[in-house]
Amino acid sequence: MVQFELRYALRQPESAGDDFQPRYQTCVEQCDWADKLGFHSVMISEHHGSTDGYMPSPMVLGGAIASRTKDIRIRIASLIAPLHHPVRLAEDLATLDILSEGRLDPVLSGGYVGYEFDAMSTSLAARKSCMEEIAPFLRQAWTGEPFQWQGKTIRVTPRPVQRPGPPIWMGGASKVAARRAARLADVFLPADPELFEAFNEELEKLGKEGNKLARNEHIIWLSDDPDKFWSEFGPSALHENNAYGKWYSDWKAWNGYITTKDTEELKETGLYPVMTPDELIKHIETAGDDPIIMFHPMAGGFDPERSWSSLQLFENKVIPLLNEKGIKFKA
Repeated sequence: MVQFELRYALRQPESAGDDFQPRYQTCVEQCDWADKLGFHSVMISEHHGSTDGYMPSPMVLGGAIASRTKDIRIRIASLIAPLHHPVRLAEDLATLDILSEGRLDPVLSGGYVGYEFDAMSTSLAARKSCMEEIAPFLRQAWTGEPFQWQGKTIRVTPRPVQRPGPPIWMGGASKVAARRAARLADVFLPADPELFEAFNEELEKLGKEGNKLARNEHIIWLSDDPDKFWSEFGPSALHENNAYGKWYSDWKAWNGYITTKDTEELKETGLYPVMTPDELIKHIETAGDDPIIMFHPMAGGFDPERSWSSLQLFENKVIPLLNEKGIKFKA
């Protein structure tokens, strides 16, 4: 069965001004739209202090999405665990799980952008200890019972809806992170699918079962005229790609992006594929088992109003084609 998802980082380049309300409102409206059509999940991300306003408050945004939806799962990927106080993190995640009626999937990562850690009065050096401790801490906290932490008795209430708690996902961009996820997480979501080899090796050593296969994920955009769409969308894609690429070059943690000189060079990488409805159907049919098709409609600051075009094309043309071919997609 094919699965459909949405993704948001809510970047807006400085050249587009500092009014973010239309972008945030569109995000919530698009999640409502996707929920009604049977999308499986929405992925929202976290970063801090970015010049383009990269979304810094995933729990707040997640609550807004939860209030407008009924079924779509809310995945925070990634949640930069070392930038959050553990007690407050446990409380906020429990609260969001309650508001969403048990639809939360937190993906914990150590982060890699140094200036974010400076802003939060911590350091990149603190990542290892946090990532070793945070999953056991959350599981203990979500029992709702008093427990000992740093020499004090604490208690986190209320408990999440999901019991014993939301599934704990972990991200990572190294073999160390992969092995840690095998020990501590329920699901592994690596920056590089090749890290599943180290993850699976560690699972076998531990005698554990887990998500042994990488997600068969494909990020796409839709248009009846891909070249015309690219002429409008390309600058936003370039902004996103090069902003991520600069983080990679500055902080040396692989995030999947390398800077390119212009939109044509970026287009050739295939990282931002624009397909027609017919091409998407063919792609789904040849994409292997359980493909995940992810729409990233406002990537890189793409205009909120224009961002609807891919989604409307999906509803008006792709869904009828899926039904015609008997391809199941509703979660």
